[in-house]
Amino acid sequence: MKRKLAAVMAAAMAISLTACGGGSNAPETTAAPAETTTAAAAAADTTAAPAETEAPTETAEMEDSLILYSSMTENDLNNLIDLFNEKYPDCEVEVVNGSAGELTARIAAEAGNPQGDLMWGGLSNSDGDTYSDIFEHWLSDYEGDVIADYKSNNGFYNLDHLSTCVFCINTELEKELGIEIKGYADLLDPKLEGKIVFSDPNSSSAAWNNVCNIMSVFGKDSDEAWDYMTKLMQNGLVVSTSSSVCFKSVETGEYVVGITYEDGASTLLKSGADNIRMVYPEEGTSASAFGCAVIQGAPHPNAAKAMVNFLMSEEGQNALGSALGTLRMTNSKANFESPYLPKTADVKWVTRDVDWMIENKEQVLEHWNQIYAEINK
Repeated sequence: MKRKLAAVMAAAMAISLTACGGGSNAPETTAAPAETTTAAAAAADTTAAPAETEAPTETAEMEDSLILYSSMTENDLNNLIDLFNEKYPDCEVEVVNGSAGELTARIAAEAGNPQGDLMWGGLSNSDGDTYSDIFEHWLSDYEGDVIADYKSNNGFYNLDHLSTCVFCINTELEKELGIEIKGYADLLDPKLEGKIVFSDPNSSSAAWNNVCNIMSVFGKDSDEAWDYMTKLMQNGLVVSTSSSVCFKSVETGEYVVGITYEDGASTLLKSGADNIRMVYPEEGTSASAFGCAVIQGAPHPNAAKAMVNFLMSEEGQNALGSALGTLRMTNSKANFESPYLPKTADVKWVTRDVDWMIENKEQVLEHWNQIYAEINK
């Protein structure tokens, strides 16, 4: 396999989206994505799809190297590169690994002389237009096949996989407490005081993802949503600086519940953990969509677009989804089985108002911080 690994040392860049206005709408409860038989599936909104796209043409002038900036795990990257090199064996892939903040800061710093071609991971539909200046405004040949709720909302993120909100539960500790955790209401049980861990929504995309879901379930900026978050904090909610703590520390028995994301918790199941389970809150769940984007002025643009097309295609998502088993994909035609995830149709979904959450992120976080400071003073 043609591959190189590189380490990245770059200054982290904190991003805060501009807020405007407020609102209080009840959540929609139509299942989304729905009508699926696998971890990827949902009917595509073909009316929203562009006119018939031409077949991919990236191989005509395909470069023989590609520099991939990524915040994804080593397992994710190894599987993607293996599969990509099966299709394009003559393309050598170099990986520059780092956090999303480090990588976007590096891309911005290199704008006058771009060194990378593509970024995968850490780019969420909740970002809006934040990184508009550093990525090429180009979408894959398969955008028309993407599930309607997860089509690109900025014109340059190609959203290939989902980060679904779940609880990670330590089954041994749950049994000791004599409780069964099914949804948000159960987290307010006094038996769980100080035994629930969450990451900081000011710095963690996983935590912000879960704040968005609470708003989706109880109503964005509603009294019910804020009353729930207040009661959760009053029950001794532990806020960690690391999103991985919310599943890893549950497996080790430090906490009973971690409010986390599907990929993290299911990775424990894949590694053989037998003392945890994933719970999709019975009130409903939703997901942030994450993906990739071609760097503006990329030195190897055709290779970059070839990888994006692979990631967004039915072929690529079936292959990667099957190899990983821990990610839900976004191409409506993808059809694969995962031993670690329930079928999409078996999960209760609520609709998330992504645009509202983007526009109001600052004021939502300010409200969260005020409540947290008051309870923990």
